[in-house]
Amino acid sequence: MNKVLIIDDEVQIRVLLGRMMELEGYEVFQAGDCKGALKQLELHMPDVTLCDVFLPDGNGVDLVTSLKKIAPGMEIILLTAHGNIADGVQAIKNGAFDYITKGDDNNKIIPLVSRAVEKTRMNARLEKLEKKVGQLYSFDSITGDSKPIREAVLLAQKVATTDVPVLLTGETGTGKEVFAQAIHYAGKRCKNNFVAVNCSSFSKELLESEMFGYKAGSFTGASKDKKGLFEEANSGTIFLDEIGEMAFELQAKLLRILETGEYIKIGETKPTLVNVRIIAATNRHLNEEIVAGRFREDLFYRLSVFQIQLPPLRERLGDIRKLAETFMACFSEKMGYSGCEMTPAFLKAIELQPWKGNIRELRNVIERSLIVCNGKQLALEDLPLEIQHSHYERSDDDAATSSFELSAMEKRHIVRVLEYTHGNKTETARLLKIGLTTLYRKIEEYKINA
Repeated sequence: MNKVLIIDDEVQIRVLLGRMMELEGYEVFQAGDCKGALKQLELHMPDVTLCDVFLPDGNGVDLVTSLKKIAPGMEIILLTAHGNIADGVQAIKNGAFDYITKGDDNNKIIPLVSRAVEKTRMNARLEKLEKKVGQLYSFDSITGDSKPIREAVLLAQKVATTDVPVLLTGETGTGKEVFAQAIHYAGKRCKNNFVAVNCSSFSKELLESEMFGYKAGSFTGASKDKKGLFEEANSGTIFLDEIGEMAFELQAKLLRILETGEYIKIGETKPTLVNVRIIAATNRHLNEEIVAGRFREDLFYRLSVFQIQLPPLRERLGDIRKLAETFMACFSEKMGYSGCEMTPAFLKAIELQPWKGNIRELRNVIERSLIVCNGKQLALEDLPLEIQHSHYERSDDDAATSSFELSAMEKRHIVRVLEYTHGNKTETARLLKIGLTTLYRKIEEYKINA
């Protein structure tokens, strides 16, 4: 049941309004002055408040500000016997939902309260969504307990509360965008837009129009004005991924934004002002790019006010299991699996992989393995063939005393032919020039998963 608080020093009006609200199914609370209103608010946290403008111990227009500080999601409708435009304007500025005159607008009260209740519900849903998004992109969402990743997280947490530019460096797939989002949502701009753009995904001309926008008629096909991504990110954060791929000519525009907070759209003559936080990322060595003349040195120094190096997965081997479990839980839920586990052989294989594609590659492998598995456990044979192959090679190489034995070589050869035929045993036997029965015997003898 939705709650309505009625604030009025006239008892008859409180009773009348209260009866009207109760007939509409609302739970009603009453107060005769500002002090009583604040007490009722703390006790019951109503969804909507109907408040008189003239109260014995204060003014309803000013009270709106105090009520909103305590309950920002609550909507307030001000009632007055003598309405005036100045009070109405100030009430709305203070956060009131509406401002109406008693008597003349009595027939508007019930539908107005209904709309205010709906707005309160929407505010609650939005707050819940913002909280969920904040949790989803918080630093707690960054999986891993190894020293390199914890050190990177600690640095990111320190810089998140500031407004300085951040440069995230590291190999592809190390989670740079995840860090950028965590920095944004832990900072003071968290309620504003986070806009991400991959600088390597566009040509120079297209990237310029996407980032900075253009004026209608500035080139063929520009039929109307277009807002750029910097304008979309105004008051928020823009994440420039693969900044090392940005065309040299565009780097000057970016430098101007960092220095003055303004840029000029394509086809425009007047500058556009923006207030954005810039987080950039690259997998290139920008110092080398500067020497090669492909990246501006002055831009590098402005972007790298605070630099964070993200470690590759091979430097945080202790996190592989936890990351795999996190991805497995996420994808299992989407696929309708429950209680899916990793076999020891599966876990050993992924822990020994070099993971050149880092976290992104591990994530893709776990998702692919879940698609092909039986839904109960992830086994070695569910991994991509190249990982299985390298695992068998390592397993054979680890057995130093048997690495040159004929049986070890034969097992390895059978596995490779099985991979080549995608598990077709008849074709495998034909290529090996042995009988199918012999093949099955050797598969059992060597404990080959086929």
